[in-house]
Formats: sequence, C-alpha cells, structure tokens
Amino acid sequence: MSELDTTGTPDSRGWEIPTIGGVDWQDNPDPVEESDPLGLGKGVYRSEGKVPRGFRPTASPQALEKLRQDYQHAGEQAAAFEQGKDIPFEVYVHVPFCYRRCGYCDFNTYTTMDFGEGASRENFANELIKEMELYALWQQSAGMKLKPASTVYFGGGTPTILPAADLVRMLTRVRQIWGLLPANLQPDNLGYEASTEANPDTVSEKSINELAEGGFTRISLGMQSAVPHVLQVLDRTHNQANVVSAVGWAKKAGLSTSLDLIYGAPGESVDDWKRSLDAVLSLEPDHISCYALTVAPGTKMGQRIAHGELETPRDDDEAHKYEIACEQLAQAGYQWYEVSNWAKPGHEDRHNLGYWRGADWAGLGPGAHAHAGNLRSWDTRHPKVWTRQVEAGILPWAGHEIITGQEAREEKLMLSLRLYEGIAFDELVSTIADGDVTQRAQAREQVNSFCEQGLLERFTDKSGQLRVRPTVKGKLLNDGMIEAFLG
Repeated sequence: MSELDTTGTPDSRGWEIPTIGGVDWQDNPDPVEESDPLGLGKGVYRSEGKVPRGFRPTASPQALEKLRQDYQHAGEQAAAFEQGKDIPFEVYVHVPFCYRRCGYCDFNTYTTMDFGEGASRENFANELIKEMELYALWQQSAGMKLKPASTVYFGGGTPTILPAADLVRMLTRVRQIWGLLPANLQPDNLGYEASTEANPDTVSEKSINELAEGGFTRISLGMQSAVPHVLQVLDRTHNQANVVSAVGWAKKAGLSTSLDLIYGAPGESVDDWKRSLDAVLSLEPDHISCYALTVAPGTKMGQRIAHGELETPRDDDEAHKYEIACEQLAQAGYQWYEVSNWAKPGHEDRHNLGYWRGADWAGLGPGAHAHAGNLRSWDTRHPKVWTRQVEAGILPWAGHEIITGQEAREEKLMLSLRLYEGIAFDELVSTIADGDVTQRAQAREQVNSFCEQGLLERFTDKSGQLRVRPTVKGKLLNDGMIEAFLG
C-alpha cells in the first residue's frame, strides 16, 4: 500500500495538521501504579488497567507538531533497529466495552457505552479505523515497511458487544492497509489468523456466521467455569448452556474454537475444578487456556477479600489445580505449548505466540500496548480522551519508551521460558551472562543445576540443537527461576 485515504491536508510526512486548539486532553489525573504486563496470563502487552504515566498534551497546533516530531524520531529509531531483521507483524485491537465488569478484572474496561463527543460503542469502529490509518502513516514516515499481518486479535473488554459487521469492517481495513499473510507464505501453510474474544452470552449463530464469512478464523470464549457458584463469585453473566451453544455454532461455521478457564476462585473446590475441566473436554474445543486467578488490590474482588467477604486464593491450592489440569489435558490429547495454554496440533494461539517469540504489533484502541523494533508505546486509556486525540489526527499515545538491552534480556528470559519449544541451551547461557568466560561458565552451571533440580529439562530439537524448557515443577516456580537467572 503506497498511501492511505485521509481527510485534510497532509504535511511533508503524510500527517494531517488539525486546526484546533485549547482542548484539554488530560487523562485520569490520579497516580497510576506501573504493572508488569508480562505477569498477566492473558494477552501479553494488551490493554491493561494500570500503565505508566506518559504524555498528557494540550491540543494546540504547536503541541501537536512537537508530539509528531517526537513520535517521528522514536519511529526512526525503531526502524533503524529493525533494519535487516525479518520480524513478523501482528495487529491487536482493544475493545474496552463490557456490559458488566468482572470483579477480578483489572484490564482497561468500561460499562459506559457512550462518553459523548463521539466516544461511544456505536462510533468505536470508525475511530479505531482512523487510528489504524494514523499508525500506518507513522510507520511509513519513519521508514518502516508495511508488512502483511500474520495475526489480528480483538480483545477486551468484550469485542462481541460490537455488531459483527463492525468487527468485520475493522478486519477488512487491516487487510486493506497492511494485507493479511496468505497461506503460501507461512512455514506451516496455515495463512493468517484472525481471532476475537467473546463472552458466551454475547454471540448468536447469526453473529458467528457473519464473523466467519467476514474473514475471522478463530473465536476465544470466556467460559471461566462450569460451576454456577464459581461463575457468580467471578461476576460472570453467562451459563453453561450459553457455552455449549456458542461452541456448537462456531464449529458449524468453521471457526477454530478456544475456551478459557480460571482456577483458584474463592470457594472453588478441587471437585469444582475437575467438573469444569470435564465440561471443557466434553465440548472438544481446539484450544484450552487455564489461568490462575490473579486478584489486584483495586478490583471489586480485591476489596471484598480485603474486607473478609471472600477468602484469599491460596498458592498451594492453585498449584494443585494446575497439576490436575496438566494431567487431564495431556490425557485428552492436548499439548501444552505455553505455561497456561494447550492445543490440538495446528490450533495454537499464534497471536500470543507472536508476543512470546518477539513479534512486532500495532496495539490499537484505548490503553493498548504496541511494539515496533525496540520501541514500546501505549495508548491513552480513557475512551473519551483517546477519541479526542484520534480526531485531532495524532497517534493517541499516552507515552512511549525505547527498550534497553537489559530490558530486552529480561523479556527474552521471561518469554522463552514460558514455552514448550523453550530456548537453545547456549542462547540461554549467553542471555544470562553476556560477559566473560568465567560468567558464562557460572551461567552454564546454573542452568545445569536447575535441570538437576527438575525445574528445566534438556531436549534435542529436529535440527539436533540442544534446548531447555520448563517442567511442570518449573512452570509453577517460573518466576523464582527467572529471578535467580537475572541475579
């Protein structure tokens, strides 16, 4: 694609210069706690409820131009870093709307559907498409190639709160701007993947058919539990009958199906957890995710636990339930490929695999994170402020940063040691100790020690290369192992 359809008069870099001024773009003024996006089970670097504070610009022409220059410089640095590297490209779209906010959720979500000034569920697809165009123009102006997207992922929030036609329209615009990777360019010949998350009670046979006909290939349903009292504690609005119907419709439409489960909810017994696993396996989805409940202090559930209304999830209980999941899913023929994810052959979540393998991605929508080369950026969280920035013709970033060598090293360890494919033994040693011979020898001893302790296992890949990956015990103690490697 050589150019994008935009309104107004572009400057020399292809940007539209808006003629507005004096609009206060101040986002949430309260202090925001920084959180580690790698610690979240679902959607690494997706939209989070807690992100570092960044730019809070005023929309004067001078301020906008200064921001454009800053973003241009950051983009040029990222383009230089990418030079000569064949890095896959993905697209993540964050839809922040929910009918009801789950008590444990600390993602950037809202139950308000209309914030005024065009910031609404009804107008969301239009604004999101404008951000797509702004992001692609930024890539071009910085000297980056527009690569076909290997995956597109709609997360939330609840993307299927939007009409299926809106989701298809956004996917179609991705195809028009970047293209979608055709099957004959993929090593496994699978072509692109286009996924959407969905609550089981927000889809119908008609809407799922529209998604499939519009180019979607996969749907991820938030089942969470098959036990009514657990669903109630989690503030979920669906029932198991909704799940059964949604899976049936998706399979009939030809979509790859994924079901999410959460274990460790207050009041969930081991028998409850086994009941949920049995219910999932009876539906024979292509992919299953099992996430330990993480309770953030500022959430509704966190407050209920702090007040003694609910019991605190116990680490030993969650570890036992994880071991049960590993055993049952393996017996049913599902292969684990990431700490919290199992799939039938060819049905891995390739979008999230891209995160773990170091892909680039455009993160679009309120609060979404993006990654380009060695540049990380994050969008403004509040939909109304985000919409104002998009309407002004500026990338709606709240901030950005260049990833340092040390940060890249830490991410390499954290991500590769979550995967079944693991990491080459020598690469792990050099990542731990990028120094002299003595340091590398010590790192080698440390890796071997973790293998002897049963936290890591050595294996040889098809090319004969020695690699290591975590065992079940290592997956449970993953954080501590990485901390030890980082010293």
